[in-house]
Amino acid sequence: MLGLLSVIQRLKGSPEQELRIVLLGLDNAGKTTLLKRLASEEVSTITPTQGFNIKSVQSHGLKLNVWDIGGQRSIRPYWKKYLGSTDLLIYVIDSADQKRFEETGQELAELTEDESLTGVPLLVFANKQDLVTAAPAAEIAEGLSLHTYRDREWQIQACSALSGEGVQDGMNWISSQIMNRKK
Repeated sequence: MLGLLSVIQRLKGSPEQELRIVLLGLDNAGKTTLLKRLASEEVSTITPTQGFNIKSVQSHGLKLNVWDIGGQRSIRPYWKKYLGSTDLLIYVIDSADQKRFEETGQELAELTEDESLTGVPLLVFANKQDLVTAAPAAEIAEGLSLHTYRDREWQIQACSALSGEGVQDGMNWISSQIMNRKK
């Protein structure tokens, strides 16, 4: 909550409201597909991210600078180098890959303990809900113990980055968090 307040204070005096968003999750969770969906780009051909992608996306009168950082095991140790000045963390989970829920939960827990993310709001996209093997968002939230996060605002949003279903709902949550703090 404190992170958002400081973001809003910075934004009040700024004519162009800009937010830095870091988009993380394990490899093959759908981060790049989600980013392309947010940028209204074609999502039919996506290749694994080697390093990172950055896109500026306009949403609800805000300029969102989204950093999509690869999720391969060899890249994850470098995630922390990108966390400074983060206004919001989006964490993407492959809801159908239940074998990796424990691994993704550990990565998320480590991230949220990082000093540079103290108080930074968290949006978890429970992606790939279009697959029959997908776990419901509520079950994932329970498995990640999101209810124990007391130092930040958080939301879990079921979605399919491929079809776009649920993605706008997540963006609306981001916008409402920002706008509520402005009042």
